[in-house]
Amino acid sequence: MNKPWRFFLIVESLIAILVLWQLIQNFPVLLLSAFGAALMFLGQKSKKTRKWSNGPFLLGFMIFCFSILNLPAVWFMLIFAVLFIGLKGLEISGLSLKKTKFHLKKEMVIVEGTDSIDHSGQIKKQTLFGNQRIGNHIYEWDNMNLLVASGDTIIDLGNTILPKGQNIIVIRKGIGRTRILVPSGIGIHLDCSIFAGKVIFKEEKIELWNERLSLYSKDYQQTTRKIKIISNTIVGDIEVIEV
Repeated sequence: MNKPWRFFLIVESLIAILVLWQLIQNFPVLLLSAFGAALMFLGQKSKKTRKWSNGPFLLGFMIFCFSILNLPAVWFMLIFAVLFIGLKGLEISGLSLKKTKFHLKKEMVIVEGTDSIDHSGQIKKQTLFGNQRIGNHIYEWDNMNLLVASGDTIIDLGNTILPKGQNIIVIRKGIGRTRILVPSGIGIHLDCSIFAGKVIFKEEKIELWNERLSLYSKDYQQTTRKIKIISNTIVGDIEVIEV
């Protein structure tokens, strides 16, 4: 068994323990689920000859499912399983990040200034699944608010000009790795919450387990252009690279 699936089973086992703990703490749900399980058992035992009654079994199954779905940990277990299996399916289909390479080498590009554009009321389509890279070409800066279910994301700020003051990137992600390339001379404030993963910030690696971390670059207060990165990730790493 490879490491990703071993990690998946370990996380699911830990969540299953949390499900049992929540079930014990919630007596009405425990009683209702036990009643549903008893009906399923009686439905299977009530067979005569070769036929058995589907009524009690189906009723017990529905009662059992509706009761345990009242536990938050059960929903978290299901969401984690769907996201993980979806991400593995994308890798099997050939959309792995290994095919998405990027280089830190930069070239001098002269950007011609234009009048600012009013972005009020714009609707942008989100890419929920799959790997994506933002900033392959020169683009006008606008604060980012990304929602990603699963996949790896690269955000390159080297092909845009950040306005003076504070600029914001918000990333909410289920599973996947996030890399943000920030030009030197930009003040960085990283505020991230991760259930399971690590933060790589200027050669510093920090493991997080259901924790929140806030980091500032040393020159944050002195710089005129700043970027605030807010990241919420269930499973995955976030890396900030100064280029």
